[in-house]
Amino acid sequence: MEPTMAQYQAISKHLPKVCQEPHLPRGHLQPQQHRLLVARLHMASLAKEMYRMAQAPLFRCKGPPTSLASASGSFPNSGLYGSYPQGQAPPLSQAQGHPGIQTSQRSAPSQASGFTPPASGGPRLPSMTGPLLPGQSFGGPSVSQPNHVSSPPPQTLPPGTQMTGPLGPLPPMHSPQQPGYQPQQNGSFGPARGPQPNYGSPYPAAPTFGSQSGPQPLPPKRLDPDAIPSPIQVIEDDRNNRGTEPFVTGVRGQVPPLVTTNFLVKDQGNASPRYIRCTSYNIPCTSDMAKQAQVPLAAVIKPLASLPPEEASPYVVDHGESGPLRCNRCKAYMCPFMQFIEGGRRFQCCFCSCINDVPPQYFQHLDHTGKRVDAYDRPELSLGSYEFLATVDYCKNNKFPSPPAFIFMIDVSYNAIRTGLVRLLCEELKSLLDFLPREGGAEESAIRVGFVTYNKVLHFYNVKSSLAQPQMMVVSDVADMFVPLLDGFLVNINESRAVITSLLDQIPEMFADTRETETVFVPVIQAGMEALKAAECAGKLFLFHTSLPIAEAPGKLKNRDDRKLINTDKEKTLFQPQTGAYQTLAKECVAQGCCVDLFLFPNQYVDVATLSVVPQLTGGSVYKYACFQVENDQERFLSDLRRDVQKVVGFDAVMRVRTSTGIRAVDFFGAFYMSNTTDVELAGLDGDKTVTVEFKHDDRLNEESGALLQCALLYTSCAGQRRLRIHNLALNCCTQLADLYRNCETDTLINYMAKFAYRGVLNSPVKAVRDTLITQCAQILACYRKNCASPSSAGQLILPECMKLLPVYLNCVLKSDVLQPGAEITTDDRAYVRQLVTSMDVAETNVFFYPRLLPLTKSPIESTTEPPAVRASEERLSNGDMYLLENGLNLFLWVGASVQQGVVQSLFSVSSFSQITSGLSVLPVLDNPLSKKVRGLIDSLRAQRSRYMKLIVVKQEDKLEMLFKHFLVEDKSLSGGASYVDFLCHMHKEIRQLLS
Repeated sequence: MEPTMAQYQAISKHLPKVCQEPHLPRGHLQPQQHRLLVARLHMASLAKEMYRMAQAPLFRCKGPPTSLASASGSFPNSGLYGSYPQGQAPPLSQAQGHPGIQTSQRSAPSQASGFTPPASGGPRLPSMTGPLLPGQSFGGPSVSQPNHVSSPPPQTLPPGTQMTGPLGPLPPMHSPQQPGYQPQQNGSFGPARGPQPNYGSPYPAAPTFGSQSGPQPLPPKRLDPDAIPSPIQVIEDDRNNRGTEPFVTGVRGQVPPLVTTNFLVKDQGNASPRYIRCTSYNIPCTSDMAKQAQVPLAAVIKPLASLPPEEASPYVVDHGESGPLRCNRCKAYMCPFMQFIEGGRRFQCCFCSCINDVPPQYFQHLDHTGKRVDAYDRPELSLGSYEFLATVDYCKNNKFPSPPAFIFMIDVSYNAIRTGLVRLLCEELKSLLDFLPREGGAEESAIRVGFVTYNKVLHFYNVKSSLAQPQMMVVSDVADMFVPLLDGFLVNINESRAVITSLLDQIPEMFADTRETETVFVPVIQAGMEALKAAECAGKLFLFHTSLPIAEAPGKLKNRDDRKLINTDKEKTLFQPQTGAYQTLAKECVAQGCCVDLFLFPNQYVDVATLSVVPQLTGGSVYKYACFQVENDQERFLSDLRRDVQKVVGFDAVMRVRTSTGIRAVDFFGAFYMSNTTDVELAGLDGDKTVTVEFKHDDRLNEESGALLQCALLYTSCAGQRRLRIHNLALNCCTQLADLYRNCETDTLINYMAKFAYRGVLNSPVKAVRDTLITQCAQILACYRKNCASPSSAGQLILPECMKLLPVYLNCVLKSDVLQPGAEITTDDRAYVRQLVTSMDVAETNVFFYPRLLPLTKSPIESTTEPPAVRASEERLSNGDMYLLENGLNLFLWVGASVQQGVVQSLFSVSSFSQITSGLSVLPVLDNPLSKKVRGLIDSLRAQRSRYMKLIVVKQEDKLEMLFKHFLVEDKSLSGGASYVDFLCHMHKEIRQLLS
């Protein structure tokens, strides 16, 4: 039982007066008396210390405590990852007890999390792998830092004392206890009632005997990574709590399960979270409140998202020649939130409150609740997502569109021929053309195809079905591009099958001996666009390109790769296009409905920042295969190509987001073009692309009526049908900040913040962009601490329950290659990643910034489920295990040096660790349970991602290991990014500065 303060005072009362004067010589007492006094003094000191520790919890959480423990692998006490620094004892095991942990309170109700980070270089708490010296990263070499414990500190560490660490001044340490754990007393938001314990007591001065010197410094300790919020545990808890029941969308303002949870959606009036996710599902009623919280109000919209087989695609509604019913004033489309009045003869718009007449053909009576009796028979009155067939009024030139076309444009310069790319591509296209996207149950695709090859001139091919052999026409005047033929260029696959096959056989042979190294780029896209214009249809160009376009032609580029600009004010020029010709061309492409997908195969700098402008603004994709080799990269390229050609695309699209009175859409992020402030124009839009929309207040919102969003996408389907896809979402509004913080979604918040930052580098120094992110995050958390959390010691960092992963995820964004490049990251790679993230959905950014690390030998071999992930830190690696790491683009298999010989034999078909080939990209196909399980897991991970992840086998202590460690995002990075622990300390300091 812990002593109370009264017991401590009682003990003190009985101590002789001589005990208060330790400077008296020992001879004043008999030896036996002296020993008794010393024992009593220690008892008193211990009682006082235990009382203080019981009163000052280190970690406060009003959330499920399980979310703070981490699923971690164990470490041996020897070898690279488990050895302790020479001359230091192993840390105390957790079995020896943590007096500050109150395990009996681990089932408290949930609202907020808090913990006390240590001052860097000051006392740190023990970890599983031994003490860490000041400035040393997880598992990395010691970094030279001032030794803050070498000279005696002041008598106490009063509140406000600053101790300096790797990130500058850090918050003082108020509690020397081990990671404690205690819920807030009142179990709810707002200040706690009744007296509050004294959280922030400084260290007491230790009594001294025969000496007047100050207290001795404590040994260095470190913050236990298991005592800070764990992404793995949060994901696991959500899967267990919300992965079993369907998510029913009938309730306004519901926060959906996390993107990492597999769940079924039942549409009952609001769009599925697969289509729309918001940063908060509870919007502040006033702009002042929104400014105070600093939480961005944004929605990540994926209008054509693909659904799992058990969920139905949106219903298609045909209102005939009258077209879809909409509000006369704001033009919002009919949806479940419209209010029918006057017996059903009129309806009031839920967006602008305008009263509209109901057309006679749409009239229906109302029931006793005021709802139409046919509400559940009409998708637009009962579902959150549905489609309308568009009338001719919604088409260009009041004319229904023709089916779209695909044009394959192949670089046949020396580089493309030499690597085997052209032969591989032509061989693949022969079979791939049978799998073009088709509408519903159509027997064949309506899409027509055409072919162009180019180096510094362009070759067009006539593949008309009546020809015995294809015909080539060369256009060498690239300054004034035109299409030399119309009839026979865009053809139906089945009709011209024999001619197309003959052409694809001949192309590699025709250019086999070419010595032409120069290429053009802009004229190629101009040619494709002109061909679509002549055919009066929308479509997509598939461009396969290998080098910097240096031939004399519009859009000619020069090499401007200059790493000396990094970390200077001119760094932003590396992300900007070299010339305005590409933006002008993109604008013309959008007007024609010409989408561009670019496949790059560079051996050196190609200026991705400029070449990607057209794909970016037309809604297309960029794929990059540096130093392409057929034997190593064939599977990745062909897999990406197959998926890209086969995916369903909406062409010639326009998207508009309408909102109810009080908020409006003010900013947009993604792969698209905007000629005005409201319409998002997309030459093409596929099921992987998102448009992120930010909202701002323009009036006060009503808590009772909430807020509404309606996304309307007008597009041409693969069959040439003009359609309108509608998504509706109702959100709550709040007058209390606590409600805002209770209904946020961190994954969506990070998606928005990453896109905001990645756009910011185009116009601002990278350092300024990083500082802006840190400041905004600190303001969000400081506002919560000030307005929603119970009063507590300044030494505690209090986090909202649903935002407790915000610091770790934000740190991952700050350490990403765009915002903090390592020496090995090329300028092209940074530009590539920047444009890639711009249109990623929430699930993709989640795994991209915080990769998944899966141990392979922990789960039973017969298990068919994915092994539970561990945290992305070197501390979690055991040299007796193997791990798969994936981030949506990369896939690594890390093999520990002490893996059992039988495991190595089963997986790699070699007898020892030393015989494994480092950098291996294909596992041998072996007939044993482990080989089947690992290869099955790799296939499963690839199937979940939109791009093929090439496997790289990495051996422990091999040179490739540095590349692998780049993705262990909780650790300090080689490029200078802070570890998770250090960033928390830094964030705590920022918050305290704002609060003071």
